[in-house]
Amino acid sequence: MLRFFKIVAILEGVSYLVLFSNMLIVKPTNLVLYKTLLFPIGMAHGVLFITYVILAVLLKFKENWDFKKFGIIGLASIIPFGTFYMEKKYLKNV
Repeated sequence: MLRFFKIVAILEGVSYLVLFSNMLIVKPTNLVLYKTLLFPIGMAHGVLFITYVILAVLLKFKENWDFKKFGIIGLASIIPFGTFYMEKKYLKNV
């Protein structure tokens, strides 16, 4: 389950950056393309985010994570590049 969580964390981080770049780069230059890409990218990111949070909660109990580690892992999901940092620091042995 940790390996699956690691994969979901990386995909969630990538989807967050793609969604962010769609907003910052594509929107000012091509509004039609921005609107076309917004739903599929947003939906993928939403599903990955929810999966990330559910897996983090399940792994908190399975792996006996303390509250600090769980808080950092949870916070990493809302900070750009946070999931990549979390994956390197906390899941490097998986």
